[in-house]
Amino acid sequence: MGSIAPLIPLLVAAGILLGGNGVQISLIVLRGAEEGFSAEFIGALGSIYYVGFLIGCFAIAPILRAVGHIRAFAALAALASSSTIMLVLIVDPVAWLILRFFMGICFAGLFTTVESWLNAGASAENRGKVLSIYRLVDMGAVTAFQYLIPLLGISGFTIFGALAIIITLSLVPISLGDRSNPQSPSNYGFDLRRAYTISPIACLGCVSIGLTTSAFRLIGPLYATEVGFSIVDVATFMSAGIVGGAVLQYPLGMLSDRIDRRITLLIATAGAVGAALFLSNIAGTSQLLNYIGIFIFGAFALPLYSLSAAHANDHAAKSGGENDYVVIAAGLIFFFSLGAIAGPLAASIVISGFGPSALFTYISIVHGSLIVLVAWRMIVRAPVSREERGSFAMLLRTSPEMAKMAKKAEKERRE
Repeated sequence: MGSIAPLIPLLVAAGILLGGNGVQISLIVLRGAEEGFSAEFIGALGSIYYVGFLIGCFAIAPILRAVGHIRAFAALAALASSSTIMLVLIVDPVAWLILRFFMGICFAGLFTTVESWLNAGASAENRGKVLSIYRLVDMGAVTAFQYLIPLLGISGFTIFGALAIIITLSLVPISLGDRSNPQSPSNYGFDLRRAYTISPIACLGCVSIGLTTSAFRLIGPLYATEVGFSIVDVATFMSAGIVGGAVLQYPLGMLSDRIDRRITLLIATAGAVGAALFLSNIAGTSQLLNYIGIFIFGAFALPLYSLSAAHANDHAAKSGGENDYVVIAAGLIFFFSLGAIAGPLAASIVISGFGPSALFTYISIVHGSLIVLVAWRMIVRAPVSREERGSFAMLLRTSPEMAKMAKKAEKERRE
Protein backbone atom coordinates (compact mmCIF):
# COMPACT_ATOMS: atom_id res chain seq x y z
CA MET A 1 0.00 0.00 0.00
CA GLY A 2 2.89 2.36 0.72
CA SER A 3 1.97 5.92 -0.10
CA ILE A 4 -1.73 5.03 -0.21
CA ALA A 5 -1.70 4.29 3.53
CA PRO A 6 -2.27 7.92 4.66
CA LEU A 7 -5.47 7.97 2.61
CA ILE A 8 -6.97 4.89 4.26
CA PRO A 9 -8.89 6.91 6.92
CA LEU A 10 -10.41 9.03 4.16
CA LEU A 11 -11.36 5.92 2.15
CA VAL A 12 -12.99 4.43 5.25
CA ALA A 13 -14.98 7.63 5.77
CA ALA A 14 -15.99 7.58 2.10
CA GLY A 15 -17.20 4.00 2.39
CA ILE A 16 -19.33 4.85 5.42
CA LEU A 17 -20.86 7.84 3.66
CA LEU A 18 -21.47 6.11 0.33
CA GLY A 19 -23.01 3.07 1.99
CA GLY A 20 -25.21 5.16 4.28
CA ASN A 21 -26.43 7.33 1.43
CA GLY A 22 -27.17 4.29 -0.73
CA VAL A 23 -29.30 2.77 2.03
CA GLN A 24 -31.08 6.05 2.61
CA ILE A 25 -32.11 6.31 -1.06
CA SER A 26 -33.79 2.89 -0.90
CA LEU A 27 -35.23 3.53 2.56
CA ILE A 28 -36.93 6.77 1.52
CA VAL A 29 -38.80 4.89 -1.23
CA LEU A 30 -39.86 1.98 0.98
CA ARG A 31 -40.77 4.04 4.04
CA GLY A 32 -42.59 6.58 1.90
CA ALA A 33 -44.75 3.84 0.40
CA GLU A 34 -45.47 2.49 3.90
CA GLU A 35 -46.52 5.97 5.03
CA GLY A 36 -49.01 6.13 2.16
CA PHE A 37 -47.13 8.56 -0.10
CA SER A 38 -48.09 8.23 -3.76
CA ALA A 39 -45.67 6.95 -6.39
CA GLU A 40 -45.61 10.42 -7.93
CA PHE A 41 -44.66 12.01 -4.62
CA ILE A 42 -41.92 9.43 -4.03
CA GLY A 43 -40.59 10.33 -7.48
CA ALA A 44 -40.69 14.01 -6.52
CA LEU A 45 -38.60 13.20 -3.44
CA GLY A 46 -35.97 11.74 -5.74
CA SER A 47 -36.08 14.70 -8.08
CA ILE A 48 -35.79 17.29 -5.33
CA TYR A 49 -32.77 15.45 -3.94
CA TYR A 50 -30.97 15.89 -7.28
CA VAL A 51 -31.94 19.56 -7.41
CA GLY A 52 -30.17 19.96 -4.08
CA PHE A 53 -27.29 17.80 -5.28
CA LEU A 54 -26.77 20.03 -8.32
CA ILE A 55 -26.71 23.15 -6.16
CA GLY A 56 -24.39 21.49 -3.66
CA CYS A 57 -21.86 20.61 -6.36
CA PHE A 58 -21.34 24.30 -7.07
CA ALA A 59 -21.89 25.68 -3.55
CA ILE A 60 -19.18 23.61 -1.86
CA ALA A 61 -16.22 25.44 -3.44
CA PRO A 62 -16.57 28.72 -1.48
CA ILE A 63 -17.09 26.68 1.71
CA LEU A 64 -13.86 24.77 1.12
CA ARG A 65 -12.03 28.02 0.42
CA ALA A 66 -13.38 29.59 3.60
CA VAL A 67 -12.87 26.83 6.18
CA GLY A 68 -10.91 23.98 4.55
CA HIS A 69 -11.73 20.33 3.93
CA ILE A 70 -11.82 18.99 7.50
CA ARG A 71 -14.19 21.62 8.86
CA ALA A 72 -16.38 21.50 5.75
CA PHE A 73 -16.68 17.72 6.06
CA ALA A 74 -17.52 17.91 9.77
CA ALA A 75 -20.17 20.58 9.31
CA LEU A 76 -21.88 18.86 6.37
CA ALA A 77 -21.82 15.43 8.06
CA ALA A 78 -23.41 16.91 11.19
CA LEU A 79 -26.14 18.56 9.10
CA ALA A 80 -26.79 15.37 7.10
CA SER A 81 -26.99 13.29 10.29
CA SER A 82 -29.42 15.74 11.89
CA SER A 83 -31.59 15.80 8.76
CA THR A 84 -31.78 12.00 8.78
CA ILE A 85 -33.20 12.04 12.31
CA MET A 86 -35.67 14.76 11.34
CA LEU A 87 -37.08 12.53 8.58
CA VAL A 88 -38.51 10.18 11.20
CA LEU A 89 -39.40 12.90 13.71
CA ILE A 90 -41.45 14.86 11.13
CA VAL A 91 -43.24 12.42 8.83
CA ASP A 92 -44.85 15.03 6.63
CA PRO A 93 -44.71 15.35 2.81
CA VAL A 94 -43.66 19.01 2.75
CA ALA A 95 -41.06 18.46 5.47
CA TRP A 96 -39.62 15.48 3.60
CA LEU A 97 -39.33 17.50 0.40
CA ILE A 98 -37.43 20.24 2.22
CA LEU A 99 -35.20 17.77 4.05
CA ARG A 100 -34.36 15.76 0.92
CA PHE A 101 -33.48 18.96 -0.94
CA PHE A 102 -31.23 19.99 1.94
CA MET A 103 -29.65 16.54 2.14
CA GLY A 104 -28.89 16.64 -1.57
CA ILE A 105 -26.84 19.78 -0.95
CA CYS A 106 -25.08 18.16 2.03
CA PHE A 107 -24.17 14.89 0.32
CA ALA A 108 -22.98 16.66 -2.83
CA GLY A 109 -20.68 18.75 -0.66
CA LEU A 110 -19.49 15.71 1.30
CA PHE A 111 -18.67 13.66 -1.79
CA THR A 112 -16.95 16.60 -3.48
CA THR A 113 -14.88 17.20 -0.36
CA VAL A 114 -13.82 13.55 -0.18
CA GLU A 115 -12.97 13.27 -3.89
CA SER A 116 -10.99 16.49 -3.98
CA TRP A 117 -9.14 15.41 -0.83
CA LEU A 118 -8.32 12.02 -2.36
CA ASN A 119 -7.01 13.60 -5.54
CA ALA A 120 -4.92 16.10 -3.60
CA GLY A 121 -3.44 13.31 -1.46
CA ALA A 122 -2.67 11.01 -4.40
CA SER A 123 0.36 11.38 -6.65
CA ALA A 124 0.66 10.93 -10.38
CA GLU A 125 2.19 7.51 -9.70
CA ASN A 126 -0.61 6.14 -7.52
CA ARG A 127 -3.71 8.12 -8.53
CA GLY A 128 -4.99 5.26 -10.66
CA LYS A 129 -4.71 2.87 -7.70
CA VAL A 130 -6.37 5.32 -5.32
CA LEU A 131 -9.33 5.98 -7.59
CA SER A 132 -9.74 2.29 -8.38
CA ILE A 133 -9.84 1.53 -4.66
CA TYR A 134 -12.34 4.37 -4.20
CA ARG A 135 -14.63 2.82 -6.80
CA LEU A 136 -14.36 -0.59 -5.14
CA VAL A 137 -15.16 0.98 -1.78
CA ASP A 138 -18.14 2.75 -3.39
CA MET A 139 -19.64 -0.38 -4.97
CA GLY A 140 -18.85 -2.62 -2.01
CA ALA A 141 -20.29 -0.27 0.60
CA VAL A 142 -23.48 0.50 -1.33
CA THR A 143 -24.04 -3.21 -1.99
CA ALA A 144 -23.36 -4.38 1.57
CA PHE A 145 -25.21 -1.60 3.37
CA GLN A 146 -28.44 -2.37 1.46
CA TYR A 147 -28.92 -5.29 3.84
CA LEU A 148 -29.33 -2.94 6.81
CA ILE A 149 -32.90 -2.46 5.59
CA PRO A 150 -34.04 -6.09 6.04
CA LEU A 151 -31.91 -6.36 9.19
CA LEU A 152 -33.44 -3.33 10.93
CA GLY A 153 -36.74 -2.99 9.08
CA ILE A 154 -38.24 0.13 7.58
CA SER A 155 -40.77 0.93 10.33
CA GLY A 156 -40.18 3.03 13.40
CA PHE A 157 -37.13 4.98 14.49
CA THR A 158 -34.40 2.31 14.47
CA ILE A 159 -33.27 2.40 10.84
CA PHE A 160 -33.16 6.20 10.73
CA GLY A 161 -31.27 6.31 14.02
CA ALA A 162 -28.78 3.78 12.67
CA LEU A 163 -28.22 5.84 9.52
CA ALA A 164 -27.66 8.99 11.60
CA ILE A 165 -25.08 7.07 13.65
CA ILE A 166 -23.39 5.82 10.47
CA ILE A 167 -23.10 9.32 9.02
CA THR A 168 -21.76 10.63 12.33
CA LEU A 169 -19.20 7.80 12.55
CA SER A 170 -17.73 8.95 9.22
CA LEU A 171 -16.26 11.84 11.24
CA VAL A 172 -14.09 9.47 13.30
CA PRO A 173 -11.54 8.41 10.65
CA ILE A 174 -11.42 11.97 9.33
CA SER A 175 -10.72 13.36 12.80
CA LEU A 176 -8.23 10.73 13.99
CA GLY A 177 -6.51 9.90 10.70
CA ASP A 178 -4.10 11.89 8.56
CA ARG A 179 -4.30 15.58 9.47
CA SER A 180 -3.38 16.94 6.04
CA ASN A 181 -5.70 19.56 4.63
CA PRO A 182 -5.59 20.01 0.83
CA GLN A 183 -5.17 23.40 -0.74
CA SER A 184 -8.44 25.22 -1.27
CA PRO A 185 -9.81 25.18 -4.84
CA SER A 186 -9.23 27.96 -7.33
CA ASN A 187 -11.55 29.21 -10.04
CA TYR A 188 -12.49 27.26 -13.19
CA GLY A 189 -14.54 28.13 -16.23
CA PHE A 190 -18.05 26.86 -17.00
CA ASP A 191 -19.34 26.94 -20.57
CA LEU A 192 -22.30 24.70 -21.46
CA ARG A 193 -22.38 25.87 -25.06
CA ARG A 194 -18.72 24.96 -25.52
CA ALA A 195 -19.29 21.56 -23.91
CA TYR A 196 -22.19 20.83 -26.26
CA THR A 197 -20.19 22.00 -29.28
CA ILE A 198 -17.34 19.66 -28.39
CA SER A 199 -19.61 16.61 -28.07
CA PRO A 200 -23.39 16.68 -28.56
CA ILE A 201 -23.51 12.89 -28.08
CA ALA A 202 -21.87 13.05 -24.67
CA CYS A 203 -24.03 15.94 -23.45
CA LEU A 204 -27.36 14.54 -24.63
CA GLY A 205 -26.21 11.05 -23.67
CA CYS A 206 -25.65 12.24 -20.09
CA VAL A 207 -29.17 13.65 -20.01
CA SER A 208 -30.55 10.23 -20.99
CA ILE A 209 -28.24 8.47 -18.51
CA GLY A 210 -29.48 10.80 -15.77
CA LEU A 211 -33.09 10.08 -16.75
CA THR A 212 -32.57 6.33 -16.48
CA THR A 213 -29.93 5.84 -13.77
CA SER A 214 -31.77 8.02 -11.28
CA ALA A 215 -35.01 6.18 -12.09
CA PHE A 216 -33.32 2.84 -11.39
CA ARG A 217 -31.68 3.99 -8.14
CA LEU A 218 -34.69 5.86 -6.74
CA ILE A 219 -37.72 4.06 -8.20
CA GLY A 220 -36.18 0.59 -8.51
CA PRO A 221 -37.10 -0.30 -4.88
CA LEU A 222 -40.69 0.72 -5.58
CA TYR A 223 -40.75 -1.50 -8.69
CA ALA A 224 -39.43 -4.43 -6.64
CA THR A 225 -42.02 -4.05 -3.89
CA GLU A 226 -44.87 -3.76 -6.40
CA VAL A 227 -43.91 -7.02 -8.11
CA GLY A 228 -44.11 -8.75 -4.72
CA PHE A 229 -40.53 -8.73 -3.39
CA SER A 230 -39.82 -8.83 0.33
CA ILE A 231 -37.50 -6.30 1.96
CA VAL A 232 -34.59 -8.75 1.66
CA ASP A 233 -35.41 -9.32 -2.00
CA VAL A 234 -35.49 -5.57 -2.66
CA ALA A 235 -31.99 -5.21 -1.18
CA THR A 236 -30.74 -8.12 -3.31
CA PHE A 237 -32.39 -6.68 -6.43
CA MET A 238 -30.73 -3.29 -6.04
CA SER A 239 -27.38 -4.84 -5.14
CA ALA A 240 -27.46 -7.09 -8.22
CA GLY A 241 -27.75 -4.05 -10.49
CA ILE A 242 -24.85 -2.27 -8.81
CA VAL A 243 -22.62 -5.35 -8.91
CA GLY A 244 -23.52 -5.83 -12.57
CA GLY A 245 -22.26 -2.32 -13.25
CA ALA A 246 -18.80 -3.31 -12.07
CA VAL A 247 -18.53 -6.33 -14.35
CA LEU A 248 -18.41 -4.67 -17.78
CA GLN A 249 -17.08 -1.24 -16.79
CA TYR A 250 -13.47 -1.97 -17.67
CA PRO A 251 -14.03 -4.44 -20.57
CA LEU A 252 -16.29 -1.97 -22.37
CA GLY A 253 -13.76 0.78 -21.73
CA MET A 254 -10.96 -1.28 -23.20
CA LEU A 255 -13.12 -2.12 -26.23
CA SER A 256 -13.79 1.59 -26.75
CA ASP A 257 -10.02 2.20 -26.84
CA ARG A 258 -9.71 -0.13 -29.82
CA ILE A 259 -12.70 0.91 -31.96
CA ASP A 260 -14.83 3.98 -32.55
CA ARG A 261 -16.16 4.76 -29.06
CA ARG A 262 -19.58 5.44 -30.55
CA ILE A 263 -19.82 1.80 -31.59
CA THR A 264 -19.11 0.78 -27.99
CA LEU A 265 -21.77 3.26 -26.86
CA LEU A 266 -24.21 1.62 -29.27
CA ILE A 267 -23.35 -1.86 -27.98
CA ALA A 268 -23.72 -0.87 -24.33
CA THR A 269 -26.92 1.09 -24.90
CA ALA A 270 -28.43 -1.74 -26.94
CA GLY A 271 -27.55 -4.15 -24.12
CA ALA A 272 -29.29 -1.87 -21.63
CA VAL A 273 -32.37 -1.67 -23.88
CA GLY A 274 -32.46 -5.45 -24.24
CA ALA A 275 -32.21 -5.98 -20.49
CA ALA A 276 -34.89 -3.37 -19.80
CA LEU A 277 -37.26 -5.00 -22.31
CA PHE A 278 -36.56 -8.37 -20.68
CA LEU A 279 -37.50 -6.93 -17.28
CA SER A 280 -40.64 -5.23 -18.56
CA ASN A 281 -41.98 -8.06 -20.74
CA ILE A 282 -40.53 -11.38 -19.54
CA ALA A 283 -39.29 -11.22 -15.93
CA GLY A 284 -42.74 -10.61 -14.45
CA THR A 285 -42.82 -11.50 -10.75
CA SER A 286 -40.07 -14.14 -10.95
CA GLN A 287 -37.29 -13.34 -8.49
CA LEU A 288 -34.65 -15.22 -10.46
CA LEU A 289 -35.52 -13.59 -13.79
CA ASN A 290 -35.61 -10.15 -12.18
CA TYR A 291 -32.20 -10.70 -10.59
CA ILE A 292 -30.75 -11.84 -13.90
CA GLY A 293 -32.35 -8.96 -15.79
CA ILE A 294 -31.22 -6.23 -13.41
CA PHE A 295 -27.69 -7.65 -13.26
CA ILE A 296 -27.45 -7.50 -17.07
CA PHE A 297 -29.04 -4.05 -17.12
CA GLY A 298 -26.51 -2.70 -14.61
CA ALA A 299 -23.64 -4.30 -16.53
CA PHE A 300 -24.52 -2.40 -19.72
CA ALA A 301 -26.17 0.77 -18.36
CA LEU A 302 -23.88 1.88 -15.54
CA PRO A 303 -20.70 2.17 -17.71
CA LEU A 304 -22.47 4.53 -20.14
CA TYR A 305 -21.41 7.69 -18.30
CA SER A 306 -17.72 6.78 -18.45
CA LEU A 307 -18.01 5.88 -22.13
CA SER A 308 -19.73 9.19 -22.88
CA ALA A 309 -17.07 11.10 -20.94
CA ALA A 310 -14.32 9.25 -22.82
CA HIS A 311 -15.87 10.16 -26.17
CA ALA A 312 -16.19 13.82 -25.17
CA ASN A 313 -12.60 13.97 -23.95
CA ASP A 314 -11.43 12.50 -27.26
CA HIS A 315 -12.77 15.60 -28.97
CA ALA A 316 -11.36 17.84 -26.23
CA ALA A 317 -7.96 16.27 -26.87
CA LYS A 318 -8.38 16.76 -30.61
CA SER A 319 -9.17 20.46 -30.10
CA GLY A 320 -5.89 20.87 -28.22
CA GLY A 321 -7.26 23.14 -25.49
CA GLU A 322 -6.50 22.10 -21.91
CA ASN A 323 -9.42 24.16 -20.61
CA ASP A 324 -11.77 22.01 -22.67
CA TYR A 325 -11.20 19.08 -20.30
CA VAL A 326 -12.59 21.13 -17.41
CA VAL A 327 -15.42 22.45 -19.57
CA ILE A 328 -16.38 18.88 -20.48
CA ALA A 329 -16.27 17.66 -16.89
CA ALA A 330 -18.46 20.52 -15.67
CA GLY A 331 -20.84 20.26 -18.60
CA LEU A 332 -21.40 16.50 -18.32
CA ILE A 333 -22.15 16.76 -14.60
CA PHE A 334 -24.66 19.51 -15.34
CA PHE A 335 -26.40 17.59 -18.16
CA PHE A 336 -26.50 14.40 -16.08
CA SER A 337 -28.06 16.33 -13.20
CA LEU A 338 -30.76 17.74 -15.49
CA GLY A 339 -31.78 14.21 -16.42
CA ALA A 340 -31.50 12.99 -12.83
CA ILE A 341 -33.86 15.72 -11.63
CA ALA A 342 -36.57 14.71 -14.12
CA GLY A 343 -35.98 10.93 -14.13
CA PRO A 344 -37.49 9.83 -10.78
CA LEU A 345 -40.62 11.93 -11.20
CA ALA A 346 -41.19 10.76 -14.78
CA ALA A 347 -40.63 7.12 -13.82
CA SER A 348 -42.98 7.32 -10.84
CA ILE A 349 -45.74 8.81 -13.00
CA VAL A 350 -45.28 5.98 -15.52
CA ILE A 351 -45.45 3.33 -12.79
CA SER A 352 -48.54 4.91 -11.25
CA GLY A 353 -50.34 4.97 -14.59
CA PHE A 354 -49.22 1.70 -16.19
CA GLY A 355 -47.90 -0.58 -13.44
CA PRO A 356 -44.42 -1.57 -12.22
CA SER A 357 -43.18 -3.12 -15.49
CA ALA A 358 -43.64 0.28 -17.17
CA LEU A 359 -40.52 1.51 -15.32
CA PHE A 360 -38.28 -0.52 -17.60
CA THR A 361 -40.41 0.24 -20.64
CA TYR A 362 -39.72 3.91 -19.92
CA ILE A 363 -36.00 3.17 -19.50
CA SER A 364 -35.86 1.21 -22.77
CA ILE A 365 -37.54 4.09 -24.65
CA VAL A 366 -35.06 6.65 -23.29
CA HIS A 367 -32.06 4.47 -24.10
CA GLY A 368 -33.55 3.61 -27.48
CA SER A 369 -33.61 7.34 -28.27
CA LEU A 370 -29.91 7.48 -27.39
CA ILE A 371 -29.22 4.71 -29.93
CA VAL A 372 -30.92 6.79 -32.63
CA LEU A 373 -28.90 9.87 -31.64
CA VAL A 374 -25.57 8.02 -31.66
CA ALA A 375 -26.32 6.41 -35.03
CA TRP A 376 -27.20 9.81 -36.51
CA ARG A 377 -24.03 11.44 -35.17
CA MET A 378 -21.95 8.61 -36.65
CA ILE A 379 -23.34 9.60 -40.03
CA VAL A 380 -22.64 13.34 -39.72
CA ARG A 381 -19.30 13.31 -37.86
CA ALA A 382 -16.15 11.33 -38.54
CA PRO A 383 -14.60 9.34 -35.68
CA VAL A 384 -11.57 10.54 -33.73
CA SER A 385 -8.50 8.53 -34.68
CA ARG A 386 -6.67 6.48 -32.07
CA GLU A 387 -3.66 8.76 -32.42
CA GLU A 388 -5.76 11.83 -31.51
CA ARG A 389 -7.41 10.49 -28.40
CA GLY A 390 -6.40 9.32 -24.93
CA SER A 391 -7.04 5.86 -23.55
CA PHE A 392 -9.94 4.83 -21.35
CA ALA A 393 -7.47 3.89 -18.62
CA MET A 394 -6.09 7.44 -18.71
CA LEU A 395 -9.63 8.78 -18.45
CA LEU A 396 -10.19 6.69 -15.33
CA ARG A 397 -7.13 8.32 -13.79
CA THR A 398 -7.95 11.88 -14.77
CA SER A 399 -11.69 12.40 -15.13
CA PRO A 400 -12.55 12.23 -11.41
CA GLU A 401 -10.04 14.99 -10.76
CA MET A 402 -11.55 17.11 -13.52
CA ALA A 403 -15.03 16.33 -12.24
CA LYS A 404 -13.98 17.44 -8.77
CA MET A 405 -12.85 20.77 -10.16
CA ALA A 406 -15.88 21.14 -12.36
CA LYS A 407 -18.37 20.60 -9.55
CA LYS A 408 -17.32 23.97 -8.19
CA ALA A 409 -17.17 25.85 -11.46
CA GLU A 410 -20.38 27.79 -11.94
CA LYS A 411 -20.67 29.30 -8.46
CA GLU A 412 -17.00 30.33 -8.43
CA ARG A 413 -17.26 31.98 -11.81
CA ARG A 414 -20.16 34.10 -10.62
CA GLU A 415 -18.10 35.27 -7.67
